[in-house]
Amino acid sequence: MIYKAFAKINVFLKIVGKRGNYHELLSRFVRVSHLYDELSLESKQTKEYFELVGEFGCPLEKNTIYKALLALKEAGYESQVDDFCSKHALHVKKNIPSFAGLGGGSSDAASFLLILNELLDLNLSKDELATIGAKVGADVPFFIYEYDSANVSGIGEIVECFNEEALHVKTFTPDIKCDTPRVYQSFRTHYKEEKELANKMAKMKSVELLQTYKDTELNDLFTPALSIYPELKTYQKEGWFFSGSGSSFFSLEK
Repeated sequence: MIYKAFAKINVFLKIVGKRGNYHELLSRFVRVSHLYDELSLESKQTKEYFELVGEFGCPLEKNTIYKALLALKEAGYESQVDDFCSKHALHVKKNIPSFAGLGGGSSDAASFLLILNELLDLNLSKDELATIGAKVGADVPFFIYEYDSANVSGIGEIVECFNEEALHVKTFTPDIKCDTPRVYQSFRTHYKEEKELANKMAKMKSVELLQTYKDTELNDLFTPALSIYPELKTYQKEGWFFSGSGSSFFSLEK
């Protein structure tokens, strides 16, 4: 069986506060239905504790899927996870570009938690899974809830379904790997928060947002990213919008 781990785009992303070393945000996350990684379970072939097969740009200990496995163990399900790892290997076909602002790693982690919850009969609610997922990454809770569209706030742990027609978008990812912490740090140093505008945007439908505001108004991280990676300017075109900390752009399907 193939499990789909969908990408996401940020229709808007506003920084509204700070929490220690973290930035609090208010953002509209929308699932991209045509772009997804493919996860499947196979029989284990090695003696490794956790057999993860796929092309990843990081060592195992930094992989979000592995972090999700450890988070589930730490939540009190060590014996169930150990039993799973003794029998199964997880194969991942990566289709979502990495370091692209599309949430591929977070989506993989969320999908894996959903798979384990079902396979191991853990009977955890979405809220309980999201709490575990939040320890893995800020975007993981959104993917746990499997909403098509949601307003996400806090440091990613607050996910509220936003009822609107499904948004159909196309994406483009240039060969630029944006450093997310560096982009956020640039915002903190050089730019100001716009809480009132963020709250206004949170009430608007996604299509209306894209028709009303400029790309730099919608995404607080776009201008900082442009300052660090000026080559992004080459891809800044009318009707295309920057997702997350980049480097992907998206536009509405005609």
